[in-house]
Amino acid sequence: MKQSEYIELENRFGAHNYKPLDVVLSKGEGVWVWDVDGNKYLDCLSAYSAVNQGHCHPKIREAMIEQANKLTLTSRAFRNDQLAPLYQEICELTNSHKVLPMNSGAEAVESVIKTVRKWGYQVKGVPVDQAEIIVCEDNFHGRTITIVGFSTDPTSRTGFGPFTPGFKIIPFGDAEALEKAITPNTVGFLVEPIQGEAGVKIPASGYLRSCKAICEKHNIMLILDEIQTGLGRTGKLLAEEHDGIEADLTLVGKALSGGYYPVSAVLSNTEVMDVLQPGEHGSTFGGNPLACAIARAALKVLVEEGMVENAEKMGNYFLDLLKQIKNPLIKDVRGKGLMIGVEFKAEAGGARQYCEKLRERGLLCKETHDNIIRFAPPLVITKDIVDWAVERIQAVIG
Repeated sequence: MKQSEYIELENRFGAHNYKPLDVVLSKGEGVWVWDVDGNKYLDCLSAYSAVNQGHCHPKIREAMIEQANKLTLTSRAFRNDQLAPLYQEICELTNSHKVLPMNSGAEAVESVIKTVRKWGYQVKGVPVDQAEIIVCEDNFHGRTITIVGFSTDPTSRTGFGPFTPGFKIIPFGDAEALEKAITPNTVGFLVEPIQGEAGVKIPASGYLRSCKAICEKHNIMLILDEIQTGLGRTGKLLAEEHDGIEADLTLVGKALSGGYYPVSAVLSNTEVMDVLQPGEHGSTFGGNPLACAIARAALKVLVEEGMVENAEKMGNYFLDLLKQIKNPLIKDVRGKGLMIGVEFKAEAGGARQYCEKLRERGLLCKETHDNIIRFAPPLVITKDIVDWAVERIQAVIG
């Protein structure tokens, strides 16, 4: 079929909850993807950082096929031989104590909310049903009813209430606001190290370090949502490393499978994770042997092939070149590692037009919040390909 036929079918039979660029992809390898007509594109979105390791990484594929031929699912009613090794490997890699495996990023967020609330009642002594979790304006933690209830994005919230209580919203990047918002019933502070969906909003250096100190002072748990920022995207394995801290709980997903399968996890200290008892939380697919085998391979190639270090090096190079582009309609160029945002002034007329023109030149990216383009290619990108990309970006927005 032609691309137009695929698009017509999707529009006719699919829910209209996305507004994708009009390109129908059928193949991917490394940083490149191809459409059904055979046109080749550089992927500068990486499935929102789910394919940090590049499209269809052969070693992850091999692990998936090997495990699929053995055992795919047992449920957690029984043990499997891939789960414990994943636990050990991810804990040693991230300095965590315990792991709770789930499937999607939103499930990991829901899981951490439940777990931290339980800790608040059982350990901290918060009165029943009074636990509070502090979050930030412009956050993006997922799409479930509970999560959109503490979003400040009208598009995410409008028409979906009533919402789950127990959340307090403060400005992002303001440690003083965090301290002022804490009450005796506060059990946790949930925050993204960098707000990706908000347009690559980067807090001042030391912000997370201040937040960690405040959380320790008031005996609340610092929860970092690293579903987008984690696993190499910012040039560190976890973005918390830029501020030299360790969160009490960390959420990872997306690149945890290298794009092959939905896998997420809550990485926790023992004090919090040990409040969960049998029957209180679970998932049919969470921790299944196929997911675990894929995650083990995804983590292994990330480290062994130097992708984290490459993200730092290529990210700095990419960012420096983008900052040299001259256009009075560009408001800001910012980034950390290979998580980069170019923000346009309102009078530019929106960023979508630039994404569509870049698609015509063989580069795929996506606008966010109308005026911002994110550039987030797979971490295997090379200097020559960055040069190729910037040449086309310069031609479109310069």
